[in-house]
Amino acid sequence: MINFNVPPFTGREIEYIKQSVENQKICGDGPFTQKCSEWIERQTDTAKCLLTTSCTHATELAALLTDIKEGDEVIMPAYTFVSTADAFVLRGATAVFVDIRPDTMNIDENLIEAAITQKTRAIVPVHYAGVSCEMDKIMALAKKYNLFVIEDAAQGIMATYKGKALGAIGDFGCYSFHETKNLSMGEGGALLIQDEKYITDAEIIREKGTNRSQYYRGQVDKYRWMNYGSSYLPSDMNAAYLWAQLELAQEITKVRLARWEQYNTLLQPLKERGLLELPTIPEGCVHNGHMYYAKARDLEERTRLLAFLKENGVWSVFHYVPLHTAPAGLKFGRFAGEDIYTTKESERIFRLPMFYALKESEVDYIVSKVKEFYHV
Repeated sequence: MINFNVPPFTGREIEYIKQSVENQKICGDGPFTQKCSEWIERQTDTAKCLLTTSCTHATELAALLTDIKEGDEVIMPAYTFVSTADAFVLRGATAVFVDIRPDTMNIDENLIEAAITQKTRAIVPVHYAGVSCEMDKIMALAKKYNLFVIEDAAQGIMATYKGKALGAIGDFGCYSFHETKNLSMGEGGALLIQDEKYITDAEIIREKGTNRSQYYRGQVDKYRWMNYGSSYLPSDMNAAYLWAQLELAQEITKVRLARWEQYNTLLQPLKERGLLELPTIPEGCVHNGHMYYAKARDLEERTRLLAFLKENGVWSVFHYVPLHTAPAGLKFGRFAGEDIYTTKESERIFRLPMFYALKESEVDYIVSKVKEFYHV
């Protein structure tokens, strides 16, 4: 079976985890955490990067920093992972879902303004498959209505929009380093902060509400309970695993992009015959090869295709169930406008295996089976 995902591994992870143990610093904010944070800050030109235990927690931290509270509304696509909404409904806010663009599966930037009310506090664009949302339009709307922009860039590291790193365009950006992502620490994430005025509060909330970070830097004589907070620090052993991959981030991205381009080239005949729709990369967007997806005619055809691939040793999967159709989505959110594409496209999309160790020959085999299904 060709798995859908294999966690990335470069070969130095075990060595660095061993170093972490030998450092006798396996809790949070050790030497490897510092290395990873500084690397991300340089790579993204961000004022501050804070590693977290997940992208979910990075988004929760952003919700706390923006003081999202009961009665507020936060605009986002319904075609996203539950964490995008969870972070805000935990604060008592309502998730306001907007339809997507069928070409990128990203929030339709032209429908956002109609969803803005006096209760709206933030827009959360989700960069699906590492392909940027139309951030110029979104940032202009945020400025016009005095809203925060919190980028869900869970899939977006090493991708850019008009030369700017995804996650470093809005007020806050959230990365995921889950085992399914291009760069991984097993479970983990990061919060990117653009305005330095939020850094101290972010450090305090991330450190259980204490100013321990300032204490470790010698800025205060002892640390105290300063505010509400939680524990969002990953172990330095997790950061050690991640560091081995950040060192080779360019190489990992290059390999994934090569496999993405291979899929895209080999599947063109099916697109030309109208059998499949393939991904669109808008002008100004540089993606990271996070995912290769295509779209079947409808749900019934997709179901048969996935079963056929499984029978032939290929694990291909669909993706999100739109949040507004889920029990919690009905309880904590509402859909603004008409659902023209979100549900329809979610029932057509399927994802093919994509991971760092995926071989060229395996992509050839996978595509051959897709073509066999369509009698091409």
